[in-house]
Amino acid sequence: MTRTVQLRRYNLKPHLVEEFLVWWPTRLVPARSSFGFTVESAYLNRETTEFTWAVSAEGDEGEFRRLEQVWMSSPERTAVFEGIDGWNESTVIAFVERFV
Repeated sequence: MTRTVQLRRYNLKPHLVEEFLVWWPTRLVPARSSFGFTVESAYLNRETTEFTWAVSAEGDEGEFRRLEQVWMSSPERTAVFEGIDGWNESTVIAFVERFV
């Protein structure tokens, strides 16, 4: 079956990197997994505080968007982000294709 991959790149606020690195794998990843998403990879460039990760879901881009809409409007997402005042200065999100 087809998997759709979304690449997400955040320019983290330098003073919040360590806090983000605790929150992301313990709170965000399990919550998104329960909605049908799989984290494919995650990388941190400490020098630039750029955090890049790839998340996928079974199906085409339309199905990914449907799952993401369910996730975005869920009380579980609201709970995961409760008290968060923004870790990132900018975000780039795009669907990507595997090349190699």
